Amino acid sequence: MDLHELAMLLLVAAAAGWVDAVVGGGGLIQIPALMIAFPGLSPATALGTNKLAAIAGTSSAAYSYARRAKIDWRIAAPAAGTAVVFAGLGAAAAASVPTAYFRPVTMVLLLLVLAFVVARPSFGTIAAETAVTVRRRLGIVLLAGVLIGFYDGIFGPGTGTFLIISFTALLSLDFVASSATAKIVNAGTNLGALIIFAVHDQVLWKVGLAMAVCNVLGAQLGARTALRRGAGFVRVVLVVVVLGMVGRLAALYVWPQ
Repeated sequence: MDLHELAMLLLVAAAAGWVDAVVGGGGLIQIPALMIAFPGLSPATALGTNKLAAIAGTSSAAYSYARRAKIDWRIAAPAAGTAVVFAGLGAAAAASVPTAYFRPVTMVLLLLVLAFVVARPSFGTIAAETAVTVRRRLGIVLLAGVLIGFYDGIFGPGTGTFLIISFTALLSLDFVASSATAKIVNAGTNLGALIIFAVHDQVLWKVGLAMAVCNVLGAQLGARTALRRGAGFVRVVLVVVVLGMVGRLAALYVWPQ
């Protein structure tokens, strides 16, 4: 890798950090960039290196959100712990389940998310007045940690987006509050998957650490932008990113990696 390729990869990592901090989906930017920069790189190593960069950015964004957004740690902390375990299980199963099986399902889910958000202009822009008990909140977030955590370990695209939509719809939160909670859980999914990939020596540590620094810079800017601009801004970015993720997954059928 020459300096030009390295600079482009680090720039992509910063952009991915910004996107992931606002609405999730940074992996669909970083992983293809890694595959282009390192032709012949195994998908598992690309995923593992992406997780190293992503956990730094996600944790950084989670810290920024925690300082300025309301997070119920009685719910977020156990869910993050659950996500670590199930993301690790997903990563362990990744080698035995072809990721091609997940592409059509993920595309359908993303299209449903897009249709739902577009059809309801007020969705996520203001917190709903519906009261949600602490027990129900804990149950919902723990279930998200199990299901979406496993998905993140075994495949991953759109994990942060799915978490945000789930928390917005089921916990009656606005997009900013959902993003704050989602970042805590997403940090757990990244950690669980990274541990498994590291154990199997499927991480490019030097490249991943360099990308992690840029990912943190992008994540800090993204979190501050989302907090400053509010839920309406997050909604617009969400629609754009979901369209991009659907397009990227569709492109894999034409140009499979």
